[in-house]
Amino acid sequence: MAGGGGAIRGSRVGAGPMGEAERGESAPRQRIVFFCANGHETATVFAVEAAIPEAWDCPRCGLPTSTDVNNPPPPPKIEPYKTHLAYVKERRSEQEAAQILEEALERLRARRAGGEILF
Repeated sequence: MAGGGGAIRGSRVGAGPMGEAERGESAPRQRIVFFCANGHETATVFAVEAAIPEAWDCPRCGLPTSTDVNNPPPPPKIEPYKTHLAYVKERRSEQEAAQILEEALERLRARRAGGEILF
């Protein structure tokens, strides 16, 4: 049997935790608190030299957050699902739709009259 047993490779019994000695020192950090419209607080740690984002997603409810406790961002406006037909109706009037349909039917009838096989 190769490898043998359940030993953890690279460590020995009684070895201390692998920490800063092997990885080097941690960068200086700062704790930033974000607030959402539902009143949730999310504390996140960033490196001091890191750029702090203006918005963060709340891990509890998914709403956007900001660092301003008195003025959190409002929930995003959710647009209802629209079908392809709904978008077409926004762009075309009933008269335009009827005209386009008639032109398409005329082309189809001309192709059929010319003996073209259409499936």
